[in-house]
Amino acid sequence: MRENTLKTSWQNGNPTFGAWLSSGSPIMAELFGGFDFDYVNIDMQHGLVDYTEALYTLQAMQRVEATPTVRVPWNEPGIIGKVLDAGAMGVIIPMVNSVAEAEQAVAACRYAPAGSRSYGPARAAMALSDGDYASEANDTIACIPMIETVQAIEDIDNILDVPGIDAVYVGPADLSITLGLPPGSDQEAQSFNDALATVVDACNARGITPGIHSTHALAAKRVEQGFRMITITSDTLAMMAGAKAALRTARGEGAAGESGRIY
Repeated sequence: MRENTLKTSWQNGNPTFGAWLSSGSPIMAELFGGFDFDYVNIDMQHGLVDYTEALYTLQAMQRVEATPTVRVPWNEPGIIGKVLDAGAMGVIIPMVNSVAEAEQAVAACRYAPAGSRSYGPARAAMALSDGDYASEANDTIACIPMIETVQAIEDIDNILDVPGIDAVYVGPADLSITLGLPPGSDQEAQSFNDALATVVDACNARGITPGIHSTHALAAKRVEQGFRMITITSDTLAMMAGAKAALRTARGEGAAGESGRIY
């Protein structure tokens, strides 16, 4: 089966950097997949991506080095199984707030006896293996629950004791909201930074990779804090920033970001 180089990097203790695909464009998937990112994630939760578009973007990443992952709309076994059958090598699962929800997420990613995933890898067996998919999928696929609420932070030790979790992925905007803060990628509030430290410490104690949704400007800070799965840009944000910068340059209006606005 195709090596999950993302998991290999985690096992070697290396930080990994990824891109987020929100547009549903296979061209963007192919383009970003060739940019030496460690992973490229298709966002079916808040992105403009349905199942068919997710399938097409996974096909577009067939020959790229980046590990293809998908954030599913919710912690629901049906859609988790479908994106895995389509060829995702990792699944990011939103709003996992309890042990029961973590167990459900893991079970959906694993064949028996480790889980309850139904067998039928329509595309995955062809795209990712030479006939050994069923025997190797459980060890190769990355199960990545999202930790993004105060409730999840308070129960983090019990959640991470659920066998089969490879990484967790912090959603800083939702975490901020549940802390009574405005949504954002970063906060000065001590409660926010304490929550991040709690996640990293709990992950490190169990050999689980701590991940977070971020920006390129915050990447060095997140690495210093101990995160090893860090999303630094998206197709739509990068395209908007590049277009705005090109227009400012053409008009002689100075360097990108001079207006003080964040894009």
